[in-house]
Amino acid sequence: MKILFIIPGSGDSFYCGNCFRDNLQASALRKAGHEVIVMPLYLPLRHASFQADTPLFFPATTFYTAQKFFGKRKMPKWLERFTGSDRMLKVASSMSGTTSARGTEDMTLAMITGEDPAFTDQVNQLIEWLKSQDRPDIIHLSSTLLLGISRSIKEELDIPIICSVQDEEVWIDSLEDQYARIAWKGIADNLHYIDRFITTSHFYKEIIRERIPQLIDVEVIYPGVDRSKYNAPAYPVDPVIGFFYRMNYENGLDILAEAFIQLKKRDSVKRLRLKIGGGYTAENKAFLKKIRKMLEPFKSDVEICESYSLDDHAAFYESITVLSVPLRFNEGVGLYLCEAFAAGRPAVEPATGSFPEIVGDAGITYQENNSDHLADALEHILTDQSLMVQCRISANDLSITRYSDIVLAEKLKEVYHKVFN
Repeated sequence: MKILFIIPGSGDSFYCGNCFRDNLQASALRKAGHEVIVMPLYLPLRHASFQADTPLFFPATTFYTAQKFFGKRKMPKWLERFTGSDRMLKVASSMSGTTSARGTEDMTLAMITGEDPAFTDQVNQLIEWLKSQDRPDIIHLSSTLLLGISRSIKEELDIPIICSVQDEEVWIDSLEDQYARIAWKGIADNLHYIDRFITTSHFYKEIIRERIPQLIDVEVIYPGVDRSKYNAPAYPVDPVIGFFYRMNYENGLDILAEAFIQLKKRDSVKRLRLKIGGGYTAENKAFLKKIRKMLEPFKSDVEICESYSLDDHAAFYESITVLSVPLRFNEGVGLYLCEAFAAGRPAVEPATGSFPEIVGDAGITYQENNSDHLADALEHILTDQSLMVQCRISANDLSITRYSDIVLAEKLKEVYHKVFN
């Protein structure tokens, strides 16, 4: 089967959950023997594992300039070449990573509704390129935030389209109310251009059905990782708590830092260490400075990884005993959990969002999401060897039966085949 994935690029300085999810889906299908083409939007996908082998469409610098300064109209060719140059895109990549849609309202709505001249110009380029290639059997859109593209594809090419749904509300809810209403209505209006929707957890399936009541038929397919990359049987000699996600307030790094400080003061877990990774962007620097100051008294027991790369994932999990990412928002699924389980590392997470569903017996959950309760939960698992062993066994079992790339590829194939019946 030939599958075209259309996914947004977001730079490469931090752990982007949705980008990594797309990467896992494409990689799993390739490993299963399918032909997969990855088409990036906005920013280039520079890491080799994406194998992005199409031109970049809707380059962020060009599309933004047309929206902001040309009244959403087509720009002169020379300016398109300049704004879409590799140099300009590198600058944009270095500044990317915001979780707020403020300032990109027009771009966001255009991509959802498919209704302005700047969008039409860009999508026509995408369609013409598709017409010049061998026809894919399936097109898989990364998000409903790209639904405007689906209308043009259906009208011009009539290729079956699958669309992933995860965490759209995080972006849309950052819009002012008037724009958010248009965005949700635009998604609802364009649902009929999609043949099947999939999401990553039963929790998020209910969330999106509340937001978009018209979206009735959504299939749950859990993420899956290549377990061979996370073969880490040996655990650190001294206990290490790991945080591996973007280092920001929303992901609860300060909650974990405070819990670690409490545990060091209690001294109930001897030689305890904390390792922090996952990257950050310029807008996170002030927050990270506060974290460093908090942890200063215990800096000899803390490691903060300054750089981030997809190549670092497996080594990070190998170096920790237990993972904890105490998010302040309800995420559809935490891919860091799937990775940790593949390495046999259990998790300690708040009993919020999808965490109870995803963690299961491969760790423990706690209430409420604050540093006191997190410290207690971490202390429990790190001082109860029997519990730790049980959680490690469950983590490994879940990784095999639910969160492996083999299971993921088979489930995706089943959904893809449904659109032909």
